[in-house]
Amino acid sequence: MRPSRPASAKRPARPRPARRGRGAVVAVLLAAAAAAVALWWRWLARRQHHWRTALAEAIPVNSAYWREQRAGPGELLYVAIGDSAAQGIGASRPSHSYVGFIGRAIAAASGRPVRTVNLGISGATLRIALDSELPVLERLEPDVLTVCIGANDIADFDVERFEREIRELFGALPDHAIVADLPSFYFPPAQAKVRAANRRLRAAAAARGLTVVPLFARTNRQGMWGVTTQFAGDLFHPNDRGYRIWADAFRPAVTSRLAAICAVGPGACADR
Repeated sequence: MRPSRPASAKRPARPRPARRGRGAVVAVLLAAAAAAVALWWRWLARRQHHWRTALAEAIPVNSAYWREQRAGPGELLYVAIGDSAAQGIGASRPSHSYVGFIGRAIAAASGRPVRTVNLGISGATLRIALDSELPVLERLEPDVLTVCIGANDIADFDVERFEREIRELFGALPDHAIVADLPSFYFPPAQAKVRAANRRLRAAAAARGLTVVPLFARTNRQGMWGVTTQFAGDLFHPNDRGYRIWADAFRPAVTSRLAAICAVGPGACADR
């Protein structure tokens, strides 16, 4: 015979079927979300592989285009030191690199034909720019010179080497050179390296009195919208839209340089 339960005693609460049902639904949704993320990452990896292959095949095409431009005529000489971004890798055509946009902006603002010498080399690091691009620059007398280099140094970043080489490069540039800091990489840990590199870059530019284009700030404020709309499929090189933003970042400094050219040689500029 069971002992009688006191009248005040309560039966233990039993799980309600509705709660168990909600828990099961949440578990299914979480599993589905995890599977969707995994599928998305696999799709992204395949897409990036496809784009990296396609963009690698564009390197000789872009290089040939800029060699032809180098041989063209022009009353003003625009020279660019850089890497694959200068070459326009990721754009729909080589002329849609930031260098192409800047060259056309110079022609429109000055009213004079512009010869563009793009010294950019795909994959170039600071060391490559020093060894292969700077010797060519020494034989030229550019009216406008832009320098955007160093992003490829982030993959194997050595802060002391970066500072030494950026100072060496800046020390060999003419006083009117326009240098850009490194663009935003958006995601850690690369972003922390970029910030460290830019501190050294700006200090080296200040020591030479060079104008610095705030490319990092201009690209960083694009945020995730910029990541999804302003990059080629490899998620590293800008697309046409992204390169226009780069060119716009250079525009104030280029405009100031043209004003200085007009001040010392009015014949180089259009009547205003």
